[in-house]
Amino acid sequence: MTRLAGLRSLLPSWRDYGSARRTWRGDVVAGVTVGIVALPLALAFGVSSGAGAESGIVTAIVAGVVAAVFGGSNVQVSGPTGAMVVVLGPIVAARGPGVVALVSVMAGLVVLAGGALRLGRIVSFIPWPVIEGFTLGIAVIIFLQQVPAAIGTSPGPSSNAVVSAVQAALTTTPASVIGPLVAVVAVAVVMLVAPRIHRNLPGSLLAIVVVSAVVALTGLHLPRIGALPGHLPAPSLPVFSVATVSELVGPALTVAALAAIESLLSARVASSLADTGPYDADRELVGQGLASVASGLFGGMPATGAIARTAVNVRAGGRSRISAIVHAAVLLGVVSLAATVVSQVPLAALSGVLMVTAARMISVATVRSVAGSSRSDAAVFVITAVVTVSFDLIVAVGVGIAVAAFFALRQLASSGGVHREEIPGEAHEGDDHIAVFRLDGALIFGAADRMLDRVTRITGVTVVIVRLSQLEVLDATGARVISEMVTTLERRGVTVLLKGIQPRHLRLATRVGVVAALRHRNHLFDDFDLALEHARSHADPGR
Repeated sequence: MTRLAGLRSLLPSWRDYGSARRTWRGDVVAGVTVGIVALPLALAFGVSSGAGAESGIVTAIVAGVVAAVFGGSNVQVSGPTGAMVVVLGPIVAARGPGVVALVSVMAGLVVLAGGALRLGRIVSFIPWPVIEGFTLGIAVIIFLQQVPAAIGTSPGPSSNAVVSAVQAALTTTPASVIGPLVAVVAVAVVMLVAPRIHRNLPGSLLAIVVVSAVVALTGLHLPRIGALPGHLPAPSLPVFSVATVSELVGPALTVAALAAIESLLSARVASSLADTGPYDADRELVGQGLASVASGLFGGMPATGAIARTAVNVRAGGRSRISAIVHAAVLLGVVSLAATVVSQVPLAALSGVLMVTAARMISVATVRSVAGSSRSDAAVFVITAVVTVSFDLIVAVGVGIAVAAFFALRQLASSGGVHREEIPGEAHEGDDHIAVFRLDGALIFGAADRMLDRVTRITGVTVVIVRLSQLEVLDATGARVISEMVTTLERRGVTVLLKGIQPRHLRLATRVGVVAALRHRNHLFDDFDLALEHARSHADPGR
């Protein structure tokens, strides 16, 4: 692939809309459906992050269009998500909502660079138990973050969701709990009942409409979203200084990592939901990076691919990028025509939407599947979930990958073995002074010393043949141990012959000193019969 062709593959093309003539009607219907579903989520995620409802709706509109046009998936729907809210919450609490737009631009540039550098396939290195543990942890945090609003109090001073929820619960009073809690329960009931009446009913939107109407008619005093603009703000560069940018490098990298991981996972899942065409992981990073940059320029927050809204899009008939663009247009229409109405939505109703959304993120069947797969996978799943809730999302992914790698390496190391073999064929005089060992599987750090101990303990022999043709994996530690084994045995007067070292291992073995440790270069054999004949010449000097 030439550089020009590689660049073109990351940019929009008319080919992206090749199926639009066939699918545009379904795309429009799906876009309207997703727009209706996305409205309450965009508002709720904006409020929950601390950036405000306006930020959430702006992100859904601007990032939704940009990611749809520039992204690598035909059906991905992008905007604010629960995982991003979890990361942004502590940043807003520490530095205020004014930094969100700048963080969005900085993180978007990092994600954009990742796409340009072709890092899109990196998500394939994240094990499934890590992804599910990470998702479970996010769901728990989102749910706990809504507890203060659901019981009519302010969040606790702690930045940890568990501690903050407990602190909030300890400061509430019975009188302040009743109104918000009733609103939350009503929202949950409507969201759970609506799909049973008809699967296409937008439960979250119906719940908000019903609860908002009841609150308005009864005159309940519940905190509302507040004033929203009737149009998109004009784009502008976020205010920044060198000092501010340097302080936000860490948070921006965290946001960028999360945006990349979540978007790529969502795009990968979307490609398997229906025949929507393949997705380009590198282009998806470019699209998501540009989406976050654009969102920040309009005063929004960082965006990612949203798997729930993407799934709704596909199930509703979306098959091209048109559906995601229509979804953004629907949200823009709401901002332009119904901002005053939306501003009266109770915050408790949005908390109810997010609580139900968090609960739906947890699949009991998936948890059982992971927990029942193997002890190591179950441990990775639980550790990742606990670290997510206790510390940080990105730290949790790193810890989860490290733990998964440990178990994988331990399993790989255990696959290696050293076996003493009988000399095949008719016995010859002196054969009892020859020992044949076969190494197979993996000889890597963590397993190499076991092989060294087994072979070097041999006594009563003058020649050792080590068969290496079935050795699948060899690292520098394993090669070094073979070298030490040869040196130890040769020092005791035992001749060592190596048979069948694979060409892909020979270069490493030579560099580490395995070949140099042999008494003669001709003690390296490709054929076992020749090695055995040479061994017999050493074991029976009279030959």
